[in-house]
Amino acid sequence: MDKILLSQKDMPKQWYNILADLPFPMAPPVSPVTGQPVTPDEMLRIFPGPLLEQEMSPQRFFEIPEPVMEILSLWRPTPLIRAHRLEKALGTPARIYYKYEGVSPAGSHKPNTAVPQAYYNKISGINRLTTETGAGQWGSSLAFACQQFGMDLRVYMVRISFTQKPYRRTFMRLFGAEVVASPSELTQAGRDMLAAHPDTPGSLGLAISEAVEEAAGRPDTNYALGSVLNHVLLHQTIIGQEAMKQLALANDYPDFIYGCHGGGSNFGGIALPFLREKFAGKDVTAIAVEPASCPTLTKGTFAFDYGDTAKLTPIMQMYTLGHDFMPPAVHAGGLRYHGAAPIVSALLNHGVIGAETVDQSDIFKAALVFARTEGIIPAPESCHAIAAVIRKAAQLKEEGASKTILFNLSGHGHFDMGAYEAYLDNTLEDFAYPAEAIEESLKHLPEVNL
Repeated sequence: MDKILLSQKDMPKQWYNILADLPFPMAPPVSPVTGQPVTPDEMLRIFPGPLLEQEMSPQRFFEIPEPVMEILSLWRPTPLIRAHRLEKALGTPARIYYKYEGVSPAGSHKPNTAVPQAYYNKISGINRLTTETGAGQWGSSLAFACQQFGMDLRVYMVRISFTQKPYRRTFMRLFGAEVVASPSELTQAGRDMLAAHPDTPGSLGLAISEAVEEAAGRPDTNYALGSVLNHVLLHQTIIGQEAMKQLALANDYPDFIYGCHGGGSNFGGIALPFLREKFAGKDVTAIAVEPASCPTLTKGTFAFDYGDTAKLTPIMQMYTLGHDFMPPAVHAGGLRYHGAAPIVSALLNHGVIGAETVDQSDIFKAALVFARTEGIIPAPESCHAIAAVIRKAAQLKEEGASKTILFNLSGHGHFDMGAYEAYLDNTLEDFAYPAEAIEESLKHLPEVNL
């Protein structure tokens, strides 16, 4: 079968928390003020209580609230598709499946966490949020979610994306959000950066600083994050749980799982439910795929670092390129974050998962192959996984091995035509971030003594 669908009654009713099953301890987040493990009171300055509980709890499953289920069911369950045409074009014996999250209102997987985050803030008495966005998928998703619950939203959008992706801005405004190019004059973090580097393209770490600074300074406002933190990955596990049910209907199981990696929500959403079974003895390999121009997992250091440029967020143990890392302006493929989810980082550090990089030209080359065979124009972020899958399929062809590959097609690329046009016009550049620049950035990591 080409498309494996679940009925609405088969939609998962719980989120899965991998913290309950990790065979190793996780380091606690550290306060940037005291240097000690962050306290609940510090976190409650920007997050509502229910999300903080999900962030820190070892509870294995959390029930999805009915109001959240009602909104998620507008597009969930999402289809699992067997990529027969791609397999044929590649001449591979591999069976390739993709979980297509581009059917959501925002065209990506991000509403899976945007909706519950807006809901928990609303029932906690918060009617205004701030956030950051890089490629625009997260900002679009939170704008949609806030509109569903009658909430206000200000989005700090990385300046280079603000310029390159005007229709993502329009999408957010259509759903009632205010969109500001970051760095901006609205925050001290933004003003400081503009004074030092007036031509900066911006970074996700800096946009986070601006959003957190504003939220921490206003009692009527909380902050919402689209990736990295535990509760975000928790919400995204609905993807992997659905995929497990769908593969069971196809009488198949993945040997390899791929997801693109920026902060970790995309990869975590597809992989974490399967890793629970890996801990129980299943033979499955999960690979996070990132850009060569922002190689956090493959060239970063596993260390304590700030989650943002201005050092306002808790300090987390993660793979990092340094909190003041700035991706190059030529980088068009998204996935711009300097760090990685603590959960994903710990899994990689303990050898549970793997990580790979791909060059920018290779991701768009893979996108063309995929679009021309499967008929979906993928988001550039998703193309990192596609490129790695094509590479693995070629290897399996050489080996004559009939294996099953699953990847997360996390969104469509209908708002990314500028990047596709640059690729088709041969003006898109590859950029491998120089080791010496990473080394310099890593000199500024905080000292943590727990």
